[in-house]
Amino acid sequence: MVQLKDDERIDDLLAKEDRRIIQSPSAFAFSLDAVLLADFTYVPKTRGKILDLCTGNGVIPLFLSTRSSVPITGVEIQERLHDMAVRNVELNGLDDQLQMIHGDLKEMPAYYGNNKFDLVTCNPPYFPTPKSDEHNLNEYLAVARHEIHCTLEDVVSACSRLAKSGGKVSMVHRPDRLVEIIERFRAHKLEPKRMRLVYPKEGKEANILLIEGVRDGRPGLKILPPLYALQESGGYTDELKEILNGR
Repeated sequence: MVQLKDDERIDDLLAKEDRRIIQSPSAFAFSLDAVLLADFTYVPKTRGKILDLCTGNGVIPLFLSTRSSVPITGVEIQERLHDMAVRNVELNGLDDQLQMIHGDLKEMPAYYGNNKFDLVTCNPPYFPTPKSDEHNLNEYLAVARHEIHCTLEDVVSACSRLAKSGGKVSMVHRPDRLVEIIERFRAHKLEPKRMRLVYPKEGKEANILLIEGVRDGRPGLKILPPLYALQESGGYTDELKEILNGR
């Protein structure tokens, strides 16, 4: 029996009937960003291995485990979130497939050495906030959302060094940092290959960026059709419903 701590609760992992997840409103609860990244990313089905950086409570590995049987490792720097991720593996009986590491993503390339991954995913901090008084007052949310422990440069460098040649790196981020992301990708031998923008609704500016690069890949970027989250009436669009229901 998995023990809950503080204000934690157990939720269903959306429509995944065989997956549940421990969450906390004060420490970590997954958002639409994680759902969209898991849906967007390429996943090796039966061969290879996957690494998820900034894994939080392990939500991305949990989603990807429904689509793949390969080993999946999550890395999380915050001790409480790592503990939630470990218990989520236990809760779902996935000890044979999922592993959670308490560590800094910047140290992972040295930790793994020549042991490279077929896929590296990451939902990193979005905001390069230089002043501590501009951070979220909640310590857990501040680390998750602001570049306190890692910058975009750190994230892309680690992803590139951990992906094998021809391996894929998938990331969710903010559209206003697209140019910087592409510059960092190419500086670290990650060729942008697929990109999708997510909009709250038609007529609004995009607020989520999904991007995939290939280590040592050839040039050629495919821009996928836009994804709209809400209809004019306010309800979810049909495509977002499909994603949330686990298409």
